[in-house]
Amino acid sequence: MREKPITFKCNHLEIEGRLAAAGPKGVVVTHPHPLYGGSLDNPVVEIVVRAFQKLGFSTLRFNFRGVGASQGDYDNGRGEAADTREALNFLAQAGIQAVYLAGYSFGAWVNTQVSPQEIGDIPMIMVSPPVAFMQFEDQLRLPNLKLVITGAHDEISPEPMVREQIVTWNPTARLEIIPGADHFYSGRLRSLAETVTANINSER
Repeated sequence: MREKPITFKCNHLEIEGRLAAAGPKGVVVTHPHPLYGGSLDNPVVEIVVRAFQKLGFSTLRFNFRGVGASQGDYDNGRGEAADTREALNFLAQAGIQAVYLAGYSFGAWVNTQVSPQEIGDIPMIMVSPPVAFMQFEDQLRLPNLKLVITGAHDEISPEPMVREQIVTWNPTARLEIIPGADHFYSGRLRSLAETVTANINSER
């Protein structure tokens, strides 16, 4: 599915994105940490996007402020959460109402900064939430969290810590552990795509 470059506004900033418009169901995918080279071109972000596209979803991935052609500067998650809200609004204004919110690493953490009241019933997917690297809000509740994926060898999102956190986040969320996978899913991107596809299919 062909993506086209788009821009959307977040307050006074212009944010760079790529949109593949396929139908009324869509997903916004957020990328890993900007200060460590994260961008919309990250291979994990791309594989998640492709998995949704194969299921017929419209997709929007974008660069957080200060990354690529997106204006502004890194904002410790606050501004990045605002960017994410505007990405969701952009899809809604395009007539795409049934939207997933998926994030990888830092992107998964940013997505938790968008309050449930702001995103309504939009289901959330986390890929390798960086529980060993970033501080998640104490007693964080994520009623829309449907799926968490991490690698068996992920030191930034280690399985025991994720299992401990998910009980608080949402005990009904599904946890998938990909054997042999590290934080970057080196050699395991296909397994990641298959895991995303299987779980989204089970929700439909």
